[in-house]
Amino acid sequence: MNSDRKAARSAAQGWLAAILVIIGCVLASAPVGAASFQPLEIVTKNGVQVFSVEMATTEEEKQTGLMYRKELADGKGMLFDFNPEQEVSMWMKNTYVSLDMIFIRADGRILRIAENTEPLSTKIISSRGPARAVLEVVAGTAQKYGIRPGDRVGHPLFGSK
Repeated sequence: MNSDRKAARSAAQGWLAAILVIIGCVLASAPVGAASFQPLEIVTKNGVQVFSVEMATTEEEKQTGLMYRKELADGKGMLFDFNPEQEVSMWMKNTYVSLDMIFIRADGRILRIAENTEPLSTKIISSRGPARAVLEVVAGTAQKYGIRPGDRVGHPLFGSK
């Protein structure tokens, strides 16, 4: 009877180990720090464009940004919060996808757009004035939707939507 218990216990431990390995593999394949997405609207003369954005608020999130990603879907982006409003400098180091960087003032108005940034470049991209946030979207987005400096961004960061 004792050997039957040992065999059953051994089998149970084997199954438990297998389940833990499977759970570990699933967790390892999930994106690290998977962000929640929030809606963001840009009101242009052509109408309202809606984006789904990840928030970069911590220093680590702001430093990493969209680095190492191989693609960014149309309508998706990352919003960097640089509160309080300040001169902001970005770069494309370790970023494989060309981006449009939209620099936004604290009042929600677009200050500047750096279009079609060069992937993997360490060239500094400046806001050229005080900005509260930067929205990074796939290159060509600003031109495609007619987004221009002065357009209004709707998001809770700017006291709207």
